[in-house]
Order: sequence, then structure tokens, then C-alpha cells
Amino acid sequence: MSTIAFPVQRAGRSESLWGALRRNPAALTGAAILLLTLFMALTAGYFFPGDPLDMVAAPLLWPGSDPAYLLGTDSLGRDVAAGIAHGARASLLIALYGTLISVLIGVTVGALAGYHGGRLDDILTRLSEVFQTVPSFLLVIVIVAIGTPTVNIIALAIGVSSWPTIARLIRAEFRTLREADFVTAARSQGFSSRTVILEEILPNALAPLVVTASILVASAILIEAGLAFLGMSDPNTASWGGMIGSGREQIASAWYLTALPGIAIIAVVLAFNLLGDGLNDALNPRLRRYLP
Repeated sequence: MSTIAFPVQRAGRSESLWGALRRNPAALTGAAILLLTLFMALTAGYFFPGDPLDMVAAPLLWPGSDPAYLLGTDSLGRDVAAGIAHGARASLLIALYGTLISVLIGVTVGALAGYHGGRLDDILTRLSEVFQTVPSFLLVIVIVAIGTPTVNIIALAIGVSSWPTIARLIRAEFRTLREADFVTAARSQGFSSRTVILEEILPNALAPLVVTASILVASAILIEAGLAFLGMSDPNTASWGGMIGSGREQIASAWYLTALPGIAIIAVVLAFNLLGDGLNDALNPRLRRYLP
């Protein structure tokens, strides 16, 4: 019964989301960078077998000085290229898990508040405002400090600190859609509130949710890097932020130790932002007419 807003209408014909993205060079660039990063993360064990935290050569080899270690080694003799390849796994996993947690919490809170309204809406709105009064990065630091800085705890902390953004978005969408004709028709047929929320309204609120989630993934990568720079990363897992944190003491004499993982972070964050902008252009009805 519901009409999902993902297809793009242009010139009187229906066009797929992929068709709209193909005509957006920025979105294609972002998607290509993300695919390359994902390939690097998935094949890190093949191209760089073993533990990336092992000392394998002389310390502080500059990039290009040894063909066996193209990106050089750090102050402990660890392969920088192996660290970047394996670090992509940790950074992406933390960002994706953290975003998934924030989406689950935010969608639940926003859907209940926006659909039912009234007192429940007031309570859930006040709850989200309480979380918003605390700076998200500070909340992440507190949660990680209380627990153990592992990949799971960091992802949980990022998810708990980020869900109010999703909740506000979904609440606004549900408040708009709950009086739509297809929702009224579903109610008149005796559909339960759960069915109306999950099968009628939520599919029509996915477009802004997808765009916001892509931006949250980029923010999560930056938060993880900030934590690692402060020494609050998982010491048993290679990550880009951890590489920057361990190389800051040699930033004057061996700047590549922070520059190379920093470039990786910038590239992935930029890719998610480009893809998010492309999704927004493709899924936003008010912008469809401006597509080339």
C-alpha cells in the first residue's frame, strides 16, 4: 500500500536510484573511494599477512627506502602499509557498528514519538534533549573511560552519543506522514500500530535516513580517530587514529607517520560526504529537477 520514495521521477518516467547517482560525478567519486577502501580492508590479510602490530623491520624507514615496505615503518619497526590496510577494518567496523546502533535507537525513539504524539512524544523528546545537552565527543570519552577501550565499546559509545540526530529526523518525518492518505487507509482496514509504523510510514522515511546515516558514518570515523589520538583506542587492534596517535611524537622528524593515515581518514570521510550529498540530490524531490 505504501509508496517508497526511493525511485526518482524525471521527465515523466521512473528512474532508479542508481540511475540518478550515475549522473552525479561527486557521488560516483565517493562510491569509488569507498569501494577501494572496502577492497583494501577485505584483502588486508592476503596482501599483508600476520599481525600488523608486529615489529618487522628497522624503525623509521622512510617511504620508498625499502621495496619490501613501500610506505616505510614506524618508530617500533611496524609496517605502515600493513597498518593502513588493517586499520581500514577497525575504522570502518567501528563507524558502521556505531551508526547502526544510533540508527536503531534513533528510529525507535523517533518513530514512537512522531506516530503516537502526546505525552509519549513529550517524554521521548525530553530524553533526546538530555543527550543533546552533553557534547557527543565528551559523552563518548566518558563511556569509553568507564568501560574498556575495545572495538565494541567504542562503537557502542559512538552509537549512544549520536542517536538524537536520527530521532529528531524520524520524528519529523512521522509527524508529517502519519496523516497521509495511505496511513489513514491502513488504519481503516484495521492494521495495528506496529504494522502501520514498520510497513507503511517507515519505508517512506528511508530517504532522509539513508542520507543522514552516511554522514554519521563519516562523523564516527573522525570520533574514533580522535579517541585513538588521545590514547583511548583498542591497543590490540590497528586503526588509523591509533597510527596518528603513535606517530605524533615523531611528527617533526617523520611526518609521514601521521600524514599517511591522516590522508586515508580524509579520503574516506570525504567519500561518505560526497556520497551523502549525491543521495540527498537523488532522493530529495525538490532537487530532482536540477539533476542533469
